[in-house]
Amino acid sequence: MWLHTACDLSFDVGTPTPLILMLRPRSGYQQWVAREAYIVQPSVPVIEFTDSYGNLCQRLIAPVGEFSIRTSADLMTADQIDVHPGAPFTAVQDLPDAVLVYLLPSRYCESDRFRDLAGEIAAGARPGYEQVARIADWVRESVRYTPGSSEFPLSAVEVRWRGEGVCRDLAHLGVTLCRAICIPARYVVGYLYGLEPVDIHAWFEAYVGGRWYTFDPTQGNPRGGRIAIAYGRDAADVAIYNQFGPPLFLTAMQVRIEGFDQAPA
Repeated sequence: MWLHTACDLSFDVGTPTPLILMLRPRSGYQQWVAREAYIVQPSVPVIEFTDSYGNLCQRLIAPVGEFSIRTSADLMTADQIDVHPGAPFTAVQDLPDAVLVYLLPSRYCESDRFRDLAGEIAAGARPGYEQVARIADWVRESVRYTPGSSEFPLSAVEVRWRGEGVCRDLAHLGVTLCRAICIPARYVVGYLYGLEPVDIHAWFEAYVGGRWYTFDPTQGNPRGGRIAIAYGRDAADVAIYNQFGPPLFLTAMQVRIEGFDQAPA
């Protein structure tokens, strides 16, 4: 499946403001970036680096006045996500070093407080993929997915208490429950083709059977058409923009995702 994605941000800047952005997807196992554009107006120097999670990050200083960032990309991605019932649990001592960080509690994923609940949910499931699938189903059935219901990230404890949240919140709870039973899980932010309303989306991945698999508590089937922009422990690691200093006002944000049948000319 070929997808065209775009994300436009407009700001009203009162004082020169340092920004760190995550708006560029990388080519990888499930996606290939064929063409992209990244335009800032007015033009300012942009420095790109790769963070500790492998994400492409852009640093700049937004000048005073109206400031806009327009990004777009043409990508090839899988029509369906990979599923592997039976993929086994990997013992902690056998995990790759780079995966270990995704076992630990983090700002929005207090896995040390969910061991009993996670054990109850996963009880009787085969260790590994089936346990994660059970968790994703439980989150979908227990927490109402309501776009627009939370403006700021909620921790897993808060999501469990409220019983309602946006995609980000359901992903936090899924990540937390997996970590609580020693299955590495990471938070993913990106695009999902066909999502209504169109917006940045979040889901999670779990490490079983020697690789990462996608799980999305907001969806009832293994939908493909996903573009990952960034990975992290939780939403604190993968904000599409972080600003430093006095408040920066986001005056407009528009996300577009379109599908087409063949490679772009």
